[in-house]
Amino acid sequence: MTADVVLNVAALTDVGLKRAINEDSVLAEFPVFLVADGMGGHDAGDRASAAVVEAFAPLVGSAVSVAEVGAALATANETVSSIAAQHARGAGSTVAAVALVEHDRAPHWLVFNVGDSRVYRHRGSALDQLTIDHSLGQELVDAGELRPEDLADFPQRNVITRAVGAAESVADSWLVPVVDGERLLICSDGLSGEISDESIRATLTMCGRPETAAEALVRRAKESGGRDNISVVVIDVVSGGAAAQSDGATDSRLLSASRTDSMLEGTTVPVRRSS
Repeated sequence: MTADVVLNVAALTDVGLKRAINEDSVLAEFPVFLVADGMGGHDAGDRASAAVVEAFAPLVGSAVSVAEVGAALATANETVSSIAAQHARGAGSTVAAVALVEHDRAPHWLVFNVGDSRVYRHRGSALDQLTIDHSLGQELVDAGELRPEDLADFPQRNVITRAVGAAESVADSWLVPVVDGERLLICSDGLSGEISDESIRATLTMCGRPETAAEALVRRAKESGGRDNISVVVIDVVSGGAAAQSDGATDSRLLSASRTDSMLEGTTVPVRRSS
């Protein structure tokens, strides 16, 4: 069934205005789409993010299962851990991704992340962040110790609490029905750290083709400072998914997310269902 899903996809990565090298890596080939943001400096961070892409590359071009995605993530974690051991400063990588899988005899997005790279879902004029950041700032928000509106000004908002290759590397994951007409955005924090969700929403709403949207998002991030590498993948679902609601409302299945510490194993990945 996933083979029947028709997508329009654009991917773009940019070094930004302040960094000497690009430590981000991108994979955007059916049925796996991901952004990895490496950490550790030259010849460590870039190697770490590239290792994440390399681990998932064998999944390109054929139907994949949740178990296969989990195995690729485990391979990435092992390889990045080996890279980290070779460098005094260590190394690691975030990852945010979606993979097309079959579930309940229908195409679903397997959405997962480690770290603070993100997956957003845009439909109509609404934007929802599907992933939850693994960061110190987000943990303080979740604990009620920091107001969400103060997160942008929190000095340690970029301190991440999970990373591929680190001691804490467990992915959070969700299964989300593929819906015709939806647009997904996968990005590194070089985008989300520079421009607001409202600016992201407006850009995705105004730009027609994925290529145009990707270019506009990167441009806006650079206009806002471009202090980090910027990577985006924009995915439009043309056909093959579930029919969209006629009023363009957000599907209720996307409003009650739960998280898992499953490393994507077996059937423990939570499914968002209508209440």
